[in-house]
Amino acid sequence: MDRILVTEKIADEGLAVLGRAGQVDVRLDLDKAGLLAAIADYDALVVRSATKVTAEVIEAGVKLRAVGRAGTGVDNIDVDAATRRGIIVVNAPASNNIAVAELTIGLILGLARQIPQAHASLQSGKWERTKYSGWEVRGKTLGLIGLGRIGSEVAIRARAMEMTVLAFDPVVSFDRAEQIGVELVTMDELVQRSDVISIHVPLTDGTRNLFNAARIAQMKPGAFLLNASRGGIIDETALVEAINAGKLGGAALDVYNTEPPPADSPLLRHPKIITVPHIGASTAEAQTSAGTEVAEGVATAITGGTPRYAVNAPFVAPEAWQVLQPYLGLARSMGALIMQLIQEPVRSYELEFCGELASVDTQPVKLAVIQGLLSANSSERITPVNAPLIARERGVRISERTNPDAENYSGLLIVRVQTADTLRTFSGTVLRGEPHIVQSDGYFVDFVPQGALLLTYHRDRPGMIGHVGTLLGEDDVNISGMYVGRQLPRQRAMMVLTLDEPASDEVMARIRALDDVDQAYSVKL
Repeated sequence: MDRILVTEKIADEGLAVLGRAGQVDVRLDLDKAGLLAAIADYDALVVRSATKVTAEVIEAGVKLRAVGRAGTGVDNIDVDAATRRGIIVVNAPASNNIAVAELTIGLILGLARQIPQAHASLQSGKWERTKYSGWEVRGKTLGLIGLGRIGSEVAIRARAMEMTVLAFDPVVSFDRAEQIGVELVTMDELVQRSDVISIHVPLTDGTRNLFNAARIAQMKPGAFLLNASRGGIIDETALVEAINAGKLGGAALDVYNTEPPPADSPLLRHPKIITVPHIGASTAEAQTSAGTEVAEGVATAITGGTPRYAVNAPFVAPEAWQVLQPYLGLARSMGALIMQLIQEPVRSYELEFCGELASVDTQPVKLAVIQGLLSANSSERITPVNAPLIARERGVRISERTNPDAENYSGLLIVRVQTADTLRTFSGTVLRGEPHIVQSDGYFVDFVPQGALLLTYHRDRPGMIGHVGTLLGEDDVNISGMYVGRQLPRQRAMMVLTLDEPASDEVMARIRALDDVDQAYSVKL
């Protein structure tokens, strides 16, 4: 009988599922040394967040076939080490969807009716009926930053309260948004139209301080801002200043830059800010769901099946590996690049596999593209295993075709992106073992998609390259490479600069302000 080690408390329902798959030993007393000594006897390991499943632990687990995390994040598990050993890692990413969505709705209502403040007033012996006049959510506009699992659940509940719901999420399709009654818009439009904005995206380089002073200044006077996703997405100092200045009507926070926030944080004493101690997933149902989901995944893995929520890469047949392996990194990079360049709703994607790619099973390359597309906008680790499921949940529409002709290359990967208004095309190949982007938005270029990049779409005028280079030099940013593509002299052109470090927000603002620059992007790959 398979043996399963559980080192942290999970719901009894989860233990029951595991018990049907093997012999379960619950050992809540194990330290690092104890875990290393015990793990060799087990086929599966189930943890929460406290147990560190390091490469050393995985190496000691000579019989291990599955590691389960009863929750969303897998930062405490060395997934790469597990993958190298052929160990399936599973988690429970959907377990807290409803809990966080319901908390978000509760915070919206708390802001609308000043419920916490009115409660505190009455508890202190006051009777201030006129002071706590509120507003009805019916007819108001809710803007969702992120329309993934949790954002979608918030949208469904907000629509039931007769709110108009907008969303910014470049990955989600129009069809998916329409199904749940949501209008997909650009970030700027959402910020300017919403009475309440709620954030449901992970903390990444692209979302850190997403709501800074400049973004908050775009919001409607008296609007409200909520965050029950991750700390660091809102500039807390700018938030307090905007509320104090009367720009915003208030805010509600479940997450903070530092947790717990320091005792002297102005967030904790502000009469217009509702603060709760990161309780988004703190419901009995969410904890039960987490235990059950991870148990089902582990049970499936140790019986030879493919778990619904596996987070590490699938097996690639050896005969296809030689052809496919160089293109996997290219595909992920192309997906990530596209997501940073396209800041508008997308209707569909088309992948064309050319040359040597047309002769093999291209599913791993397709999954790598999806992985790159989704990674910047998901709170969970995106791998080729879970990418298709998440893409389906978000209504991502992807079609494929093959073409034996790859122009002058051995193989070529083409990604076409149909937005609301235009078709945008990107092409990449592998040269000398390195991924190369060879066409972007109709411009022929040749650059390696990695590290810090700066891309501009501009009018081809003498001195343009010098202007941008001068601004970067003044900001002490070193240029390591430059690539320019144009269609006709003195018409529109594209420039790609590879940098030793990312350009600052300030220098990007100055570059965008140049007369002949139409668009400029700071990209990190």
